Amino acid sequence: MGQEQDAFAELSFEDALKRLETIVSRLESGEASLDESIGLYAEGDKLRARCEARLAEAQARIEKIGLGQDGRPAGTQPFDAG
Repeated sequence: MGQEQDAFAELSFEDALKRLETIVSRLESGEASLDESIGLYAEGDKLRARCEARLAEAQARIEKIGLGQDGRPAGTQPFDAG
């Protein structure tokens, strides 16, 4: 399981999302056996968690630019999506 975790950690957000989309399509098609569906679901859950973690990392790095009274940039502040 350690190697599998490492493989997910190495995936870019885009690659993880593409694989997740492939898994969803396969599950929605109804063509996968029960055992395959269970394995795909487990992989998809790990990929979903990886994508969420990457998005959280990206959000933590985003800053908004604060403007002064003259309309010019006056510094940055952490981004707050809420």
